[in-house]
Amino acid sequence: MISRQALLAVCLACVTACGRPVADELPHEVWLLDQSDSPGRAYGGAIHVFLSTELERHGSAAVAARHIDLGTATAELCVRRTGAPPVRPHMIRFNAARTHVILAFVASGHVVFMDADTGGPLDCLRATRSATGQQAHAAYPSPDGRFILVANQNGKRLERILADYASNTFSADSAAMLDLATCTTPAGHSCENRASRPDNAPVCPFMSDGGLAFVTLRGGGMLVVDARDTPMRIVAEYDSATVKGNGCGGVDVRGHMYVNAGGRPGVLQHMDLYGFEVYRFPLGGLVDHAGPLGVNSPAPSVIWKSSGAHDSHGMVATPDSAYVWVFDRHGDVAEVFATGTGDHVGTVQLNGELTDNAAPDIASISPNGRYIYVALRGPTPLSGDPHNATGSTPGLGVIKVTDRGRSGRLVAVVRIENLNDGRDTADPHAVAVRVVR
Repeated sequence: MISRQALLAVCLACVTACGRPVADELPHEVWLLDQSDSPGRAYGGAIHVFLSTELERHGSAAVAARHIDLGTATAELCVRRTGAPPVRPHMIRFNAARTHVILAFVASGHVVFMDADTGGPLDCLRATRSATGQQAHAAYPSPDGRFILVANQNGKRLERILADYASNTFSADSAAMLDLATCTTPAGHSCENRASRPDNAPVCPFMSDGGLAFVTLRGGGMLVVDARDTPMRIVAEYDSATVKGNGCGGVDVRGHMYVNAGGRPGVLQHMDLYGFEVYRFPLGGLVDHAGPLGVNSPAPSVIWKSSGAHDSHGMVATPDSAYVWVFDRHGDVAEVFATGTGDHVGTVQLNGELTDNAAPDIASISPNGRYIYVALRGPTPLSGDPHNATGSTPGLGVIKVTDRGRSGRLVAVVRIENLNDGRDTADPHAVAVRVVR
C-alpha cells in the first residue's frame, strides 16, 4: 500500500512535470496566521483555514472552514512543557509531507508542532535563552524531513530541532547550536563584529534543497551554514556592504538561491529605515568549492535595488521555477523576476478597489501556480516597524496569476478580525498552503 507521503509526492510531481502551471488546480487549504493575542489573553493567536474551493467560489466573501484558537489547547500544552504560554505566532510552515504544522512564536520563543489534519497541538519546545534574549522569529523544516532550523533572533543563535514525524517526536539538538554572537568564520573572522556584521540576530534561515541555510541577519551581512553538520558549520560569510539587513525571503530555483533584504526594525542607527534588494547566489559555487571560501564569495548578483520608501519581505517561486515574486510591504506591490536571467519582468500593483493599503507580508503559492496567497497586515501591527507593516485590510489576499506566472491581479481580500476590548487587533503575518488529499 502506498503511503500518504509517497502519494503526495507523486501528486506534486505530476503538477510540475509539464514545466508550466496546468489549467486545473489541486484542491488545497490555505492557512492564515494571525499573530494578535487571543481575546481576553496576553498570549495565543489564531489560525484561519480556508478551502481553495471556497475561495474560488466566493472570493472576498469566503468563510474559513476552521478556526484554531492558539490560546486554548496550544497554550495549555506549552505551559505544561515549558512553564510559559506562547506569545506572538509569527511564522507558519508545513513539513515536506504536509502532515505537520510548525509554528514559531517570536515574542516568547516557542516552537509548536501540530497535526495538520486535526489542527491539534502535538508538542511545544522553546528556544534557549542567552544574555541577549530568547525568540523564535522563524522555524523552517529541512527538505529531507530530519530537522527544523530555528532563528533565535534576540538570542543570536541558530538552533536545530530533530524531528520524527511518524512518531510525533521532537527534541532540541543542543550539540548542533551555532552561537552567532561568539562564533568564528572559516576565514578566522568574528561572526559578529562592528565593521562587517554589527548585529547578528538571525532573521530567516532559508534552506536550499541540499541543506545549506542562508541565514539573514538583522544588522546586515549573511552567513551560509551547512545545517546538516553537528555542530552546524559556516560555509560562507558576507559582510553588510554586500548583503543588507532584514532579509525574510528566500527560494532555491534553478541552481540559484534568491534572497532579499528589507527595512530595519526598531531604533537601529546603523541601518537604513527602508530597504528592498534582491540577491541571486550561485549554489554551485557553494556546494562544489574545495577548501575555505573567501569573504563575499561566491559573489551574489544584485538583481534589484529600490531607493526610497520600500520594504522587501515575502517571496515565492512559481511551480515551474520560471519566475520569482518578491513582495514590497511598504510599497504595496510585488516585483516579478525571470529566473532564467534574473531580469525584472514586471510589477504587480495590489492597491485598488479591494484595498488602499495592502501591506503584503509572507506569501505562499497554490500547488499548480494559479493563485498566490499573501498575508495582509492590519492597522495595529505587532511586529515590524509601523512605518512598514501598517495596513488597512487585515486578512488574506488572493492574487490570480496570469501570463504563465509573470503577472497577476488581486482578486479577493478576505478580511479577518480579532476584537479585544472593542478594538480590532487582527494582524496577519504569514500564510502556508497544503494539498487536500
